[in-house]
Amino acid sequence: MLTRRIIPCLDVKNGRTVKGTHFLRLRDAGDPVELAARYADAGADELVFLDITATIEERSTFLELVDRIAAAIQIPFTVGGGIASVDDVLRALDAGADKVSLNSAILRDPSLLERCAARVGSQSIVAAIDARRTGSSWTVWTKSGTAATGRDVVAWAVEATHFGAGEILLTSMDRDGTTSGYDLELLRAVGQAVRVPVVASGGAGTTDHIAAALLEGGADAVLAASVFHFGTILIPELKRDLASRGIPIRL
Repeated sequence: MLTRRIIPCLDVKNGRTVKGTHFLRLRDAGDPVELAARYADAGADELVFLDITATIEERSTFLELVDRIAAAIQIPFTVGGGIASVDDVLRALDAGADKVSLNSAILRDPSLLERCAARVGSQSIVAAIDARRTGSSWTVWTKSGTAATGRDVVAWAVEATHFGAGEILLTSMDRDGTTSGYDLELLRAVGQAVRVPVVASGGAGTTDHIAAALLEGGADAVLAASVFHFGTILIPELKRDLASRGIPIRL
């Protein structure tokens, strides 16, 4: 069985790490470079950096900050926000990212995934999907969760992997920042439909929530922000707890 991954997320705005609820009401959580180094030292398996206003502001990711974070850590590092072309992907990887997360741009042009994967390999391409429940299913939202697309989440996840995405970063907008637990039904629906790793995002509040995402939701990795930023959950203790439950984890 593959080792499950613990991934802190740095949502960055104006050079600072922030965290909100349902993508709104942001509060400061610290310097992203310092947080990245701290998480790497604590045993995080990977790190995600999301420039959360790049797409809305129609600009590229802060690559200077990406470079500084990459220099401070020795673990895999995913960068997202404002990535809209193959050249953007190449610049992010050159700045030190190991993987690049794409969202709004691939909804406009799914073939971008194909072109990126052909250039750098599917293992470096992540399709980020922001999902909001609509009745018995989920709808894809874009532009940092500000615009509904009308597209079905599961169908879009399948399409994205067919075009070359090597991983799905799946965020429940309904659970984001609520610390009420991951949307396990959403995780199962997407995980059963695709053949690439699925990273659970949105809702972590306790170790039980994280264990449930891995054991019941079938996630390959869990991403969390506020519980790590504000010290609710400590990564070394979390990993020991997960290992005690029989979850394969790197200690």
